[in-house]
Amino acid sequence: MCSGGFAKCLGICLIPLAILCVLCNILLFFPGGTVVDTTYITTEAFYFGGIVGSGVLMIFPALVFLGLKNNDCCGCCGNESCGRRFAMLSSILFAAVGVLGAGYSVIVSAIAMDRGPRCRTWGNDTYEEWNYPFSKGDYLSNHTLWEDCEGPKGVVTWHLTLFSMLLIMGVIQVALCAVQVVNGLLGALCGDCGCCGCCGGSDGAV
Repeated sequence: MCSGGFAKCLGICLIPLAILCVLCNILLFFPGGTVVDTTYITTEAFYFGGIVGSGVLMIFPALVFLGLKNNDCCGCCGNESCGRRFAMLSSILFAAVGVLGAGYSVIVSAIAMDRGPRCRTWGNDTYEEWNYPFSKGDYLSNHTLWEDCEGPKGVVTWHLTLFSMLLIMGVIQVALCAVQVVNGLLGALCGDCGCCGCCGGSDGAV
């Protein structure tokens, strides 16, 4: 497959992943599917790993990858491969932005999963308070600890599911952008077989 066409496939994959990451981050502001005061929301939700890291910052490389297939391949002194090669090279920079954004989301998600959710617990068995009852991911292997969270109902599952999705999708985004780095290098060094008929009626691949 031509490097431009392959990049377009990567862009098509990144768009829905970015949208899902944004949605997951938004849902984190409603722990357990309920509306609570912002002071009771898990801190990592406000780091916007899914909205900014795997969302907004991922849109830019995705759009660049989508446009590579139709990019003009004759933009450099009449050389029919130079323009596309430059475009493939520049896509590496956008892929790096994607790696940084998704990597940020992965780190935030990993920290959030290790820390656990902020939830309502009993302080000194006399009054309710909101805090983080878990430490160092102990609740991940011991589900009986989940009972320490009195509410909102299902908050632990909600927290774990959404941050797990952000973590997995972030890793996938990092992998796709890393693949585009390699693809971009190959396209820049070897040209793209998609250049045809754009410079003086050339029909051959470069």
